Amino acid sequence: MITAMTTLYLIRHATPDWSRKDLPYELPPGPPLTELGQAEAQALGHFLADRQAGPWFTSPLERCLRTAEIAARQAGSPTIQVVPELAEIRPDEPEAEVRQRLNAMLATALSAANGGNAPLLFTHGGPVALLLESLGMDPTQVNRQRIYDRGNPLPPAGVWQAKRQDHADPWQLELVFSPQIQTA
Repeated sequence: MITAMTTLYLIRHATPDWSRKDLPYELPPGPPLTELGQAEAQALGHFLADRQAGPWFTSPLERCLRTAEIAARQAGSPTIQVVPELAEIRPDEPEAEVRQRLNAMLATALSAANGGNAPLLFTHGGPVALLLESLGMDPTQVNRQRIYDRGNPLPPAGVWQAKRQDHADPWQLELVFSPQIQTA
């Protein structure tokens, strides 16, 4: 029996305004995107337009929601679903609870992956690292990927693709998109 390839995308938000010290980083709304971040989100949308993407899930924090909205507009995407499970890790949140909420969201996304549509999870660098581990990447390898700003395993508006042919197969994980934005 031949089964369809399952694909999932893990996406980090575009560049936020790090100078906004008046907004807690890990609580909604969090800092907004910069102009560079908006350009990164547009580039991300162009990348996603060439994929059979959907459904779209996003963290409630503004930097993720705006990244998803801008990318969806560029990609001609359907509705974006805001889900608290994809929120940034709070300093007081036990890692076991973070993993539990992320794994529940992963199961929800995969159950929504019908007809070959690849779910997109717009989240933050810390949650992406934990999701990569949930998908089978060794924690040592995840740590080797933490080469981007602030120790993240992908750049702003970057995309990890997870693919597998069969439910019993291991996930094939690959960093497939990094926006190349020219700044003046």
